[in-house]
Amino acid sequence: MLTADGYRFDPGFLVDHLDELARGLLRTLGVGVLGMAGALAVGLLLGALAALRVPVARQLVRVYVEVFRNTPLLVQIFFLYFALPEVGLRLDAFTVGWLSLLLWGGAYNVENFRAGFEAVDGGYLEACRALGFPRLAAFRQVALPLGWRVALPSVTNTEISVLKNSSFLVAISFPELTQTAVDIVAVSFRVFEMFLVLGVVYLGLVWLMSLGARAVERRFAVPGGL
Repeated sequence: MLTADGYRFDPGFLVDHLDELARGLLRTLGVGVLGMAGALAVGLLLGALAALRVPVARQLVRVYVEVFRNTPLLVQIFFLYFALPEVGLRLDAFTVGWLSLLLWGGAYNVENFRAGFEAVDGGYLEACRALGFPRLAAFRQVALPLGWRVALPSVTNTEISVLKNSSFLVAISFPELTQTAVDIVAVSFRVFEMFLVLGVVYLGLVWLMSLGARAVERRFAVPGGL
């Protein structure tokens, strides 16, 4: 198949490199899944602390959120991979990969969950307290099960961004999918084929995540809203 400029698209070239691309995809999924799971856990825990206005902890959470939301992810990756060894803490590329995604995504999920918990009608919590529930029990029984459902759409967007941002690990030569494609291009110069398949794979992953997230949102939607 020829393009307008006479470029010959070679599907056989992609077939020849399927094994390499599959290994790169597995590494992308490895750091992506760990990063997404960690970002979800961090966001839920610290978001609850922020919503409960726990003294000191709330201020520390705010510092964490401000630092990781207001600095570029690439700078954070470079800091973990290149700067920490200067003070004696050396992390391998895989660890830097999932840890940087966890910390970056967790900071955004903190705000997603905090906003979800605070969106719960205060009347529900007042009713719990009137019934003698301690503050923490009221949060656990009412704000938590309702608030995470409110936060779900924004949390989904953050989790998708975490997966896509695994491509930033090309900056430290971690052999995930993007780095694998770049390495193949470097020796073959088949740029069009490589980055076409790269875009299609990421598009497919995000589409599947979005499809699953919509199903979860429908399943756990709060009847009648809050």
